[in-house]
Amino acid sequence: MKFSTITATLLALFFSLKLNAVNEFCGIRNIAFRGGESTTYKVFYTLAGVYIGAGEASFNVNLTNLNGKPVYHLIGDGKTYSFYDSFFKVRDRYESFIDTASLQPYRFIRKVDEGGYKKFQTVNFDHTKNKAVSNEGTFNVPDCVQDVVSAIYYARNIDFNKYKPGDKIYFNMFLDNETFNLYIRYLGKETIKTKYGKFRAIKFKPLLVKGTIFEGGEKMVVWVSDDGNKIPLRIESPISVGSVKVDMMNYKNLRYPLSSLISLN
Repeated sequence: MKFSTITATLLALFFSLKLNAVNEFCGIRNIAFRGGESTTYKVFYTLAGVYIGAGEASFNVNLTNLNGKPVYHLIGDGKTYSFYDSFFKVRDRYESFIDTASLQPYRFIRKVDEGGYKKFQTVNFDHTKNKAVSNEGTFNVPDCVQDVVSAIYYARNIDFNKYKPGDKIYFNMFLDNETFNLYIRYLGKETIKTKYGKFRAIKFKPLLVKGTIFEGGEKMVVWVSDDGNKIPLRIESPISVGSVKVDMMNYKNLRYPLSSLISLN
């Protein structure tokens, strides 16, 4: 079974082709999340209209210190259920340590085990020198660069009320020793029904890189809660065989009440 990395299903909304664009991810302050927040997601694989629960992902926020600086420690874990391990076992962990004031990443850790493919990478960011130092070398990076995990939490602080449907929101991300100039396209607001419940939601599409699992272009759709938290509620995307749907199933210690929730299933 060609099943995507569970955590990467959530994270891949920030993978993109290179573009020449102005970075709009400078100067945002955190008003969306807090230490102790936790969200859990169920990943469904779809083939011929049949949805099968194939794995889960969780995201956690902890307050800690790194080199004497207060930071948010962001952790994303993903795994397939044991039944699918014989087909395509996934055990992934992504971590980011970000400044509590600027939300800029100081350290990124990636440990993946996907169908026998294993990779471990650590990246340390020096924003004063615009450098990223990984286990494979030192690389130049632009101002306000993000990593895969920090970009998700940074994006939750976007004021979508400043944009109209169709607008692109640009930012830079460092991944696999390369800087990508990315964007998400804001699509507007709508009501959506998920496995958890019915929500008022903000909808957008990322531009994806064509790869072995995800198709290129703007085919992935993301819905986040239309309230102060802006937590991801649902992600849908075609993949090489079938499609995936990711639904938020549990949460705790959000910064605000989940006021976008209209009704529970």
